[in-house]
Amino acid sequence: MLNKEENPRVVIQGEFLVSADPNDVLTTLLGSCVSAFLRDPVARIGGLNHFLLPEGDPNDRHAMKYGLNAMELLINALVKKGAQRHRLEGKLFGGGRIVPGLTDVGAANGVFAVEFLRKEGIRHVGGSLGGDQGRKLRVWPVSGQVQQMLLPATEIKEVLMPPKPRQDIVLF
Repeated sequence: MLNKEENPRVVIQGEFLVSADPNDVLTTLLGSCVSAFLRDPVARIGGLNHFLLPEGDPNDRHAMKYGLNAMELLINALVKKGAQRHRLEGKLFGGGRIVPGLTDVGAANGVFAVEFLRKEGIRHVGGSLGGDQGRKLRVWPVSGQVQQMLLPATEIKEVLMPPKPRQDIVLF
């Protein structure tokens, strides 16, 4: 439950936020996308990103939608604010298979994120990847606390793929 002082900041696809404010709460909604929550527990600073695809063209003007860019930008922002790279720990969320029958981009996102942490020497200390449900996350960047609410597949599909507008309007 949110305190009156807490005002969640939303991280959408292709974005990240970093904070050292103990009152900050970061939130996001995930389907096949993945969010990495990285923090330095000693410096008491953390951040959350949200990426759509594991890899892609780094020259794309929307490059933050790719995991590699999203992870590097989040790490760099944490270090600029005082985190030490060797102390970073990470929790990974998302990567669901929301639409059966299509390419399982969620699994690819999850594999990328786990492998990225391993290659970079960042301790993977938890999270929730895969499955067939969406997730709503709330993270407290300073304390490291995370709340996850699993969403029924039908609910996340409505958010990610809203129904077409009805065409019962008559123009005269």
